[in-house]
Amino acid sequence: MDRVILHSDMNSFYASVEIMLNPELRNKPVAVGGSTEERHGIILTKNQIAKKYGIKTGMVNWEAKLLCPDLVIITPHYEQYIKYSKMAREIYSRYTDKIEPFGMDECWLDMTESTELFGNGFDIANNIRKTIKSELGLTVSIGVSFNKIFAKLGSDMKKPDAITVINRENYKDKVWNLPVEDLFYVGPATKRKLNSIGVQTIGNLAKFPVNILKDKLGKNGIMLSTYANGADTSPVMPQDFESQIKSIGHGLTFVRDLKDNNDAWQVIFELSQNIGKKLRKHHLLCGGIQLSIRTSNLWYKQWQSLIDGNSRSVRTIAHTAQNLLETHFNWNDTIRSLTVRAIYLVPDNIPYQRSLFVDDEKNENTEKLERTVEVLRNRFGPNTVTYASLLNNDKIPNIRLEEMIMPKLLSR
Repeated sequence: MDRVILHSDMNSFYASVEIMLNPELRNKPVAVGGSTEERHGIILTKNQIAKKYGIKTGMVNWEAKLLCPDLVIITPHYEQYIKYSKMAREIYSRYTDKIEPFGMDECWLDMTESTELFGNGFDIANNIRKTIKSELGLTVSIGVSFNKIFAKLGSDMKKPDAITVINRENYKDKVWNLPVEDLFYVGPATKRKLNSIGVQTIGNLAKFPVNILKDKLGKNGIMLSTYANGADTSPVMPQDFESQIKSIGHGLTFVRDLKDNNDAWQVIFELSQNIGKKLRKHHLLCGGIQLSIRTSNLWYKQWQSLIDGNSRSVRTIAHTAQNLLETHFNWNDTIRSLTVRAIYLVPDNIPYQRSLFVDDEKNENTEKLERTVEVLRNRFGPNTVTYASLLNNDKIPNIRLEEMIMPKLLSR
């Protein structure tokens, strides 16, 4: 018997929550983004009215305003989004305990064992859609299918407030004519590689020789062929926001673009201090660092590196991130936003293999110093103690843009 998998996507989630909390915005073009005054100027999400003006996620605020002068841009209220995300999941839990979040606004739901009680997949999806609308004042689009990949495709097909069923009888008609980039895990680079060998649609991918896909894309080529043919068997993994933390990161969009490595070092060190503080708070060490940047031309790139041994040293985090930037980025463009993330996290109370190349005594002394600085900053304010290299840094805004503590979201 086929599984019954739903993918629920809360439509324009951040913007919808803001409109629900402030009904006066209901018939206006609305977007959620950073501060225009301090140039946290990137659109995070927009409602359907704003979308009709051509406003896109990732667009700079002033560009969005040019397209739609009446656009209302609201700074994000993450505590409200988390609250409503949890309320939506409480509704999902009335039907199943197999709930896998994918970000705050999306979830996979395994309803295979729920159909005897609540009806078929469409009936369950329709009940969920109506309940979320009546109890939360929000809308969802839900895909219903026999695997996770097609369920997610279904939730993207009709928006807002809609249900799409993709089954074994209709998936070739509904899925195979879609552009190949609509398939989960096909990003811009993979799209270019597939297009170069004549794969334009998901159907092309499904019929393409697997051995050639493997030569072109490695094991990802085999995986994508499996997805295109409806053969995904990955389970829905029950998780919640209190699940094991998989990474901790901080990111900023800058008052002025970063122009060189010295500019970047000041920002990276400041972000690394915040990450070290969070690692200590959660009693964690990291085994690697990830760096993400977005340039003034909205070009996005991400790199990561292991570190010697596990650590939460601010200097180790900062130097690793800086080395990634200097190794991979040539400064042909300026940097508008930057994120540093600690990855491969482990509890600090379990034994681990120490590196021969790490001075443990020096690390312990550094840890004590950083704890002391943190205590002083917590007691007397964040600017009480700082590093000389961070003084007079006019690129970092007064309001910190993002603190990211990421749960394990998806089984791969």
